[in-house]
Amino acid sequence: MSVYDKLAELNITLPPVAVPAAAYVPFVQSGNLVFLSGHVAKKDGKPWVGQLGKNMTTDEAKLAARAVAIDLMGTLHAAVGDLNRVTRIVKLMSLVNSTGDFTEQHLVTNGASELIGQVFGDKGAHARSAFGVAQIPMGCCVEIELIAEIG
Repeated sequence: MSVYDKLAELNITLPPVAVPAAAYVPFVQSGNLVFLSGHVAKKDGKPWVGQLGKNMTTDEAKLAARAVAIDLMGTLHAAVGDLNRVTRIVKLMSLVNSTGDFTEQHLVTNGASELIGQVFGDKGAHARSAFGVAQIPMGCCVEIELIAEIG
């Protein structure tokens, strides 16, 4: 099954690449690796604001991380032209807007990791880091960046 068939089965439409909000580019390719800049969580096109341990639940933030994964795939599609060229999702790095005593960043990030695995199958098995941070731009609850290998 192609990546696009899987996306259709999951009823996912990839968004266009978002215009960078600062002095960076959405992606850079170096050799056969594509590095995607961090994407913040959005809900209904607006920053998905919240801080884990204060005013947002792990389950809600997991949905936000899933939404970020969809945006990341849209950018990856723009970067490589065809997601079926992806030979491996190499790594995700996730930043979770958290209070000092919140410890479920890894569970939040599963929202992105699980969707990437569903869409890419074995090629979606990736290394990962999940950090708690004091703040994310615009007060967003989650920001995730991705590295992919293409053939």
